[in-house]
Amino acid sequence: MPYHLETERLILRPWAESDAAEFCALLSERGKGTPTVEHIRTSIAELLTATATTGIALLPIQRRDEGDFIGYCGLIIGRSTLEEPEIAYELFQRAHGRGYATEAGRAVLDAAAATGRKRLWSTVGAWNTPSLRVLEKLGFERDHVSTEDNGEVVWLTRSLP
Repeated sequence: MPYHLETERLILRPWAESDAAEFCALLSERGKGTPTVEHIRTSIAELLTATATTGIALLPIQRRDEGDFIGYCGLIIGRSTLEEPEIAYELFQRAHGRGYATEAGRAVLDAAAATGRKRLWSTVGAWNTPSLRVLEKLGFERDHVSTEDNGEVVWLTRSLP
């Protein structure tokens, strides 16, 4: 999978250590505390190692004109497999409702299809209606629902051309 993707409004690129503070701020929006910058630097190193090992990537998203970090989007093994990975994304609340997740997701779908993969997964909390709408726009369909410690999780799939 390419590690540098561009759309009309966005650039998805490899992680840099300089992303740590913004990544901390993004994760703190989850309302479960703020990780330390040092912890996030370690996480970034782990993401880069995983990319080198698997050939798939979770990539930071920058707005092209503003140059600011607004979140991430990419492929992960997650609850799935390397052959049929999961698409994952998260954006700052200030970036919600502008089509950025859908735009980044389309670029990642195209990159995944170029690898020859036939299907992707996504898992989303049943409560997360905005994320479910993004996945619907990207052509994902519900497969099943499971119950985990943190509630119901919707499993979705999308066949790739």
